[in-house]
Amino acid sequence: MSRNFKWLWVYEIGIAADNSRTLNVDSTAMTLPMSDPTAWATAMNNLGMAPLGIAGQPILPDFDPALGMMTGIPPITPMMPGLGIVPPPIPPDMPVVKEIIHCKSCTLFPPNPNLPPPATRERPPGCKTVFVGGLPENGTEQIIVEVFEQCGEIIAIRKSKKNFCHIRFAEEYMVDKALYLSGYRIRLGSSTDKKDTGRLHVDFAQARDDLYEWECKQRMLAREERHRRRMEEERLRPPSPPPVVHYSDHECSIVAEKLKDDSKFSEAVQTLLTWIERGEVNRRSANNFYSMIQSANSHVRRLVNEKAAHEKDMEEAKEKFKQALSGILIQFEQIVAVYHSASKQKAWDHFTKAQRKNISVWCKQAEEIRNIHNDELMGIRREEEMEMSDDEIEETTETKETEESALVSQAEALKEENDSLRWQLDAYRNEVELLKQEQGKAHREDDPNKEQQLKLLQQALQGMQQHLLKVQEEYKRKEAELEKIKDDKLQVEKMLENLKEKESCASRLCASSQDSDYPLEKTLNSCPIKSEREALLVGIISTFLHVHPFGASIEYICSYLHRLDNKLISWAGSFPECYPVGELTKHQEQG
Repeated sequence: MSRNFKWLWVYEIGIAADNSRTLNVDSTAMTLPMSDPTAWATAMNNLGMAPLGIAGQPILPDFDPALGMMTGIPPITPMMPGLGIVPPPIPPDMPVVKEIIHCKSCTLFPPNPNLPPPATRERPPGCKTVFVGGLPENGTEQIIVEVFEQCGEIIAIRKSKKNFCHIRFAEEYMVDKALYLSGYRIRLGSSTDKKDTGRLHVDFAQARDDLYEWECKQRMLAREERHRRRMEEERLRPPSPPPVVHYSDHECSIVAEKLKDDSKFSEAVQTLLTWIERGEVNRRSANNFYSMIQSANSHVRRLVNEKAAHEKDMEEAKEKFKQALSGILIQFEQIVAVYHSASKQKAWDHFTKAQRKNISVWCKQAEEIRNIHNDELMGIRREEEMEMSDDEIEETTETKETEESALVSQAEALKEENDSLRWQLDAYRNEVELLKQEQGKAHREDDPNKEQQLKLLQQALQGMQQHLLKVQEEYKRKEAELEKIKDDKLQVEKMLENLKEKESCASRLCASSQDSDYPLEKTLNSCPIKSEREALLVGIISTFLHVHPFGASIEYICSYLHRLDNKLISWAGSFPECYPVGELTKHQEQG
């Protein structure tokens, strides 16, 4: 359809050219002007033909048919109207009318115009990839490239087995052209098989490569913007002052020479101020700084003299201006007097009407200018009078102020003297401290480690004293423990002796019980009971042995007696010598 339209347009252009030739042949004086030659050239360029005028002459001689473009006109692309499958962007107010698109291997049929436009997702930033669904089952990658390559350069195609694919274009605007095909029905060749047909659905796709490229581009733009702002700030920033050198004797002499020169005074004073603020003034450099401050003070008289000279020049200029202005006013008065004399009847009747009009106009202008200059001169004189009156008032007020401020000045003088005395006292104190520090430094230089050694020795003595006190306390404690141990040892030795005596008595009793067979009466007669205590002890032992018919050892009997009464144990040790255990048992059995 588009090709037929193209040939029809060429045919109409040819007919128009022939008619123009016939018109030129019939009447050579008649011409047909073109209201818009640029539109005509654009139409011819879109057709790929050299742009010609109505008479057949070339409009633009630099046309290049190979490029299909000319100066000021965009190049021919497959997406231009009449040459490609997709027209340029259409305004939203105009109704969209889609046409059938013919390709080599397939045909695209437009959707129903009454249906709403296909829905799309939100466009991701930097989107260059589209999702294409509804492809025919028999559709190949070659057919997809044939349909979508006219939208722009294709970077990659990822086709799935489920009748959809993803297409990545080189630029973002190509995605908008691809979305135009959403809703079209595609048919492969002239087949009506279901596997050879499908309804295209084109939508935005979110790809990591697109997002990465978009972020890189945004970072690049941000860097460029920051660089541009930095350059603008640097351009608008005032230049920084030159750095001030540090104080030294050489720099001090240079600054002192500059302070004496009137042309370099401002620079030298700034350096001096920076040094003082930095704290470069000390006892050694005080004289140098004082000489520089004195040099700066010497310029005060020069500046006062310069100010007085400028004021004198200004007064002289004012006087000259006033004199010149008064001379100009005198001349204006003379000119105005001439106009007035010419306006009198003796001379006025001899002038023409035009001359009279000019004279009256000139007179008015001269009077206006004279009044302006006169007001200016009067203003100057009024200012001078006001200055004179101000000076008189100032003189009267000054006399009063001097009387009132006499006491104040005296008080300020006393304060200044007090401050100066206090500052001198502080200066003397500082000098004394400096002298002390220098003396301390001299002593430290003679013996720098003496104080440290003394401190170390004091610390060592304190440590030794503390250690000695601790050792004495431990010695006393050990002596007390040793005395306790000796007492315990004596008690143990006594107990051992008692035990040994008991063992010897027991052994003797055993020996006497085995060897002697004397009757109990004999033993009783040989060792009679001498006291009631012995009789009590014999009764207790006989009772104990009566309870133990098989006998008991001496230790067992002694422990039993010790439990009954401690006083009995002293006698029990010697009792078995007279009464062996065997005899006692026999005596118990007989009783």
